[in-house]
Amino acid sequence: MVAMTPRHAIDQEPVIITGMSGAGLSTAAKVLEDMGWFVTQNLPPQLIVHFVSTVDRLTGPDGEPITRLAFVCDVRSQEALGTITEALETLRDNDCNPTVVFLDARDDVLIRRFDTVRRAHPLQEDGTLVSGINRERAALADLKERADIVVNTSDLSIHDLRRALESSFATIASKRQHITVQSFGFKHGAPQDADIIVDMRFLPNPYWVPELRSGRGTDEAVANYVLDRPEADNFLTSFEDMLSSMLPGYAREGKNFITVGVGCTGGHHRSVAVAEALARRLQQHEGLDVSVVHRDISRG
Repeated sequence: MVAMTPRHAIDQEPVIITGMSGAGLSTAAKVLEDMGWFVTQNLPPQLIVHFVSTVDRLTGPDGEPITRLAFVCDVRSQEALGTITEALETLRDNDCNPTVVFLDARDDVLIRRFDTVRRAHPLQEDGTLVSGINRERAALADLKERADIVVNTSDLSIHDLRRALESSFATIASKRQHITVQSFGFKHGAPQDADIIVDMRFLPNPYWVPELRSGRGTDEAVANYVLDRPEADNFLTSFEDMLSSMLPGYAREGKNFITVGVGCTGGHHRSVAVAEALARRLQQHEGLDVSVVHRDISRG
């Protein structure tokens, strides 16, 4: 690997975005560019180290010094001049700690996206699309495990993905801890990228109240039905205390992005109301950025 100069001139650590082909890497690159980052795509990993070490001598298209640097790398860059994992180790050995964002999606979603654009998978070769996806998952498994942020784009529209990425990148810039509180329905599957999952099915279900069935947990009547009972308040207080005690440890381990999954049966009522209430409590904590995502609120 390339030896680095003592310190780079950028005002914050670089970002490396990688993940599964078809999971939204091109969208991520556009989001970062719109937010003022200097983005390079599919630079061989060894050259990432060289780029970071010489960035103090480079300028962007506007002639201004580069202060926010990001690299978008798909699986093809893994095959040239070393791996991203090796580049990360070299950077961290030189006191540079990039944030790694990994974009993922379910196999069926990736297959549908490739079929829509009628493109071959980069690792498909003479095999099937599924075999290419399987090879890519195996090649990127270690990198996904090392990622600071894993974003599963399976159920996100382009606009939802942009909002999620903008929130994450804004937090990277602020160097604060970020908590995403995500409601979901267990019948649609638990979110694979959640760090903590809690189950709200111990609370009475508004679905069985005729006048509340068609509502959502963001509606006042539904929220009051869920939250105006001792067991809901006890849970919120206890969970807030537990999570608060965990945050310093997460920070010490370099984990500044935490996703809390809040589930109920369908993801319409209880999980939504509790996610909103939990986010309001967490927003009162200094040094935290908090966002709320309702994954299944519009599903039937």
